[in-house]
Amino acid sequence: MKLGGAASVAAMGLPFGVRAAGAFPEKPIRVLVGFSAGGVTDIVVRALAESASTVFGQPIIVENKLGAGGVMPAYQLQNATPDGYTVGLIAHSVFRLPYISNIKWDPAADLDYIIRLTGFTWGLVVAADSPIKTFEDYVAYARKNPGRMTYGTVGSLTTQHLTMEQISASLGLQLTNVPYKGVAEALPALMGGHIMSVADASSWVPYVTSGKMRLLVVWTEKRVPRFPDVPTLREVGIDMVQTSPWGLAAPKGTPPEAIRRLHDGFRQAMAQKPFQDALANYDMEQQYMDGAAYRQFARDSIEKENRILASLNVPRGGQ
Repeated sequence: MKLGGAASVAAMGLPFGVRAAGAFPEKPIRVLVGFSAGGVTDIVVRALAESASTVFGQPIIVENKLGAGGVMPAYQLQNATPDGYTVGLIAHSVFRLPYISNIKWDPAADLDYIIRLTGFTWGLVVAADSPIKTFEDYVAYARKNPGRMTYGTVGSLTTQHLTMEQISASLGLQLTNVPYKGVAEALPALMGGHIMSVADASSWVPYVTSGKMRLLVVWTEKRVPRFPDVPTLREVGIDMVQTSPWGLAAPKGTPPEAIRRLHDGFRQAMAQKPFQDALANYDMEQQYMDGAAYRQFARDSIEKENRILASLNVPRGGQ
C-alpha cells in the first residue's frame, strides 16, 4: 500500500494539489479494522486506503484490531480522541451488540457515521467431492438426517451463524453450527472432511473457481455474475437477502467539518481503480450511503437484529 501522499487534494475552494494551512487532515489517519490482515475485508479496506492517501495528501494507516467477532473497532472508538484522525470499520454485527453483550453505549447514537461502503457476497459451499450437488440436495440430506448436517462459521452469533439459523428455521431443518476462530480454520476443515459445509463471504471464491469446492447458494439479491448458475436464497424459496453492509465511523463528537472531509475523501477514493478492482475480485458491490443515511441504517438494523434474535429464541446477554 502506498502510504505517502503523492498529491494533496484540494481544500474547499482551492485548486487540486493545494491545501490551506490548518486544513484537515494535517497528519496520518488511522483506520481500525476488526478482521485479520490478508482477509477479504482487510484487502478491500487497504485498497480504499491506497487511493484515499492520495486524496487526503496524508498516509492512511490500516490497523488490524482483532477479537470480539470483528466489532473491536467500534469498542475502541468509544475511547478514541474525536479529532477525525481515528476512524473504524463498522461491521454489521455491531448492531447486534445491544442484545448479546453488556455494552453501555448505543451503536447508533454513540458513533459519528461517515460513509457506508460495501457489503459481502455470502454463500454456502461444500467440498467438490461431496455427494451434495445442489442446495436442494443439501436440504434433502438435512431432512433425512436431523442434526447431522454441519456447517462451519467464524463463531456463534455471527451473521453466518444467525443467517444459517434463519434458513434452518424457515425450512424446518436441524443444522449444526461448528464455530471456528476464523475462516482460515473453517475452509481447511471442510477440505479435510471434518465438516460438511461452510457459510462465509467470498473467501471460498478461489476454491470454487479452482474446482475444489462447490457453491450451492448465494445470499445476495441477484445472482453473482462470476457464478451465474448458482441461485439466490429467494430463488430456492427463502425470502431473505443478507450482504452485511459495512462502512466507516468516527468517535462521537468528531467535528462536523472533519466528518464532511472524511466523507468526501473516502467517497472520491471509492470511485478509483484500486477499490473497484478489489470489490470485483470478491464479487462485492458498492453500497454507498452518506453519514446521515448510514446512521439511520444503523438504527433500523439494530431493531431488525432484535427481531431476528427474538424469532430464533437466542439468549440475551445485554439489555
